[in-house]
Amino acid sequence: MTRRPGWRACCCTRSWRSPTRRSGPSGTPPGSRKCVSSPPVGAEGDPGEGTGIHVPFAGKLRPGVFLARPNRFLCRVLLDGPPGTPMGDPVEAHLPDPGRLKELLVPGRRVRVEAAPNPNRRTPWTLRLVESPHRSDRPDREDWISLDTTLPNRLVAQGLKEGLLEEFAGWELVRAEVTRGGSRFDFLLARDVDSGEVDRRELDPRKVDPGEVVSGDAASRDELLLEVKSVTLVEEGLALFPDAVTARGRRHLEELTEIVQEGGHAAVLFVAQREDVREIRAAAAIDPAFARALEKAIQAGVRVLGRRCRVDPQGVELLGPVPAGPG
Repeated sequence: MTRRPGWRACCCTRSWRSPTRRSGPSGTPPGSRKCVSSPPVGAEGDPGEGTGIHVPFAGKLRPGVFLARPNRFLCRVLLDGPPGTPMGDPVEAHLPDPGRLKELLVPGRRVRVEAAPNPNRRTPWTLRLVESPHRSDRPDREDWISLDTTLPNRLVAQGLKEGLLEEFAGWELVRAEVTRGGSRFDFLLARDVDSGEVDRRELDPRKVDPGEVVSGDAASRDELLLEVKSVTLVEEGLALFPDAVTARGRRHLEELTEIVQEGGHAAVLFVAQREDVREIRAAAAIDPAFARALEKAIQAGVRVLGRRCRVDPQGVELLGPVPAGPG
């Protein structure tokens, strides 16, 4: 069977299916059966759990050892030399995760860095991966954690565009980066209630690209604001967010709660950038105000969802859902 460019495999029909084909209410194309062959989510990452939502790294990652973190966005790394040669000189690497990461960035821990596309950049490397402190029981595999806080948004955007996230079946992506109230949220989704055609500008002419026409009556469309949170802290399979006090994250929850209380729709999706995760909870011991805001959001009707990732030096794949909730 020949794969067509841009298409994905369906495990039920044994055929290739277009990711842009409109889905039915259950998230599957009309007339087709829902895929049921994937095993349940497990902490060890079942091979069948892959979603096909994958972001590769632009270049080959170079191995190294973490040395120090002079500030939030800068690390010093000792690069590995070619086999049989001594370690190279220490280099500076940009860190795309401003979180505390104190349990991950420990001197001597193995890391992977990527060369900057611009050779004249002040930091010639970017720190992409760090080895998990919790080694797998499987000796044939390495456990890596992604340290790029923008990567979950890229994974979710890909999943939304291709209709691969069952949590949002029936919703379509309108745009990313939407301002509501005093905050900017990651994604605006919409779904049709009635049929018909409408210029998307009628939904909100300030926020949407002009000229896009979609099905649905503007007065009969629901909108949903989606905020994505990157998670790296894990304790014995329990992923915790945040790893430091976050006033911005608390404000997001409070504003999403107000939107739902006024009759709107909102969701928070926590994405753990590692595989050794059973569930995701608010880190009440670190940020009790965030934990209280999350509990109030759930009570108001904000959807709180979780996913985890499979990470290796080639890229990051979004895996299936995991439970998420208050601390």
